Amino acid sequence: MTTETIPGPAADPAPAPGEPLLRATGVTMRFGGLTAVDNVDLTVNAGEIIGLIGPNGAGKTTFFNCLTGLYVPTEGTVGYRGRVLPPKPHLVTRAGVARTFQNIRLFANMTVLENVLVGRHTRTKEGLLSALLRGPGFHRAEAAGRERAMELLAFVGLDAKADHLARNLPYGEQRKLEVARALASDPGLLLLDEPTAGMNPQETRATEELILAIRAQGIAVLVIEHDMRFIFNLCDRTAVLVQGRKLIEGDSATVQGDERVIAAYLGTPFEGAPGDEEARQVAAAEAAAVTPEPTVTPGEDDQ
Repeated sequence: MTTETIPGPAADPAPAPGEPLLRATGVTMRFGGLTAVDNVDLTVNAGEIIGLIGPNGAGKTTFFNCLTGLYVPTEGTVGYRGRVLPPKPHLVTRAGVARTFQNIRLFANMTVLENVLVGRHTRTKEGLLSALLRGPGFHRAEAAGRERAMELLAFVGLDAKADHLARNLPYGEQRKLEVARALASDPGLLLLDEPTAGMNPQETRATEELILAIRAQGIAVLVIEHDMRFIFNLCDRTAVLVQGRKLIEGDSATVQGDERVIAAYLGTPFEGAPGDEEARQVAAAEAAAVTPEPTVTPGEDDQ
């Protein structure tokens, strides 16, 4: 895997290390009378890798959907670099926030290169008229997009498979392709939803190295994951969601030593914890929610 550089244009001047990028304040998401995310605050600073963990049904993916405009929060605000993000996925992507999904969403019958080119659309200035006329400007933009896409494929180690159909890639390489497609929008913040799910230890280690290489290029990362070793080896800070509420946030030692976190993962009630029935209802509401089509990774696997 080549991870030396990700050349490409930036939408804004690079933020200083430690500068707040994403700030979620009081984010709450209700489905009818059920609360899946309950008054969650979270800040991601430039140069950080932040982990988001919690038992199944804790509201982690719902929270991601609120951050990226797929859901409109019932309450609270989400800001990026001091600006409130509109609850529209394509505008969130254009602002500089990209994501991958828990379930792989590639265009299976498109090539590896074409999948990454899809992710360039928010950075393409050529409009419909230019595409119809196919003048010099269109051809320059098309060549620049292909060059950028190939750079990203080289970064994740898939440049030799640019002409392969996405459906023919092994599982681990499909995950890498999703990351390359998200990076194609030139984000300042990348959100990864369970990037190592279903991977063997070697693939997990490669994913860890890739995320560190992404951070080295000045891109902050917020990652959901169930692999605790992966999270605690990788992240600067980790936040724990339990049944929609942020239980604790801190470094690895602080989170691992918290008795409430241990109790939550063991299924042991702790003081103030929501009841089992409420947890089941929230999990069911999350599962039943209809997720709009993504912008950075638009469309479902069409196999």
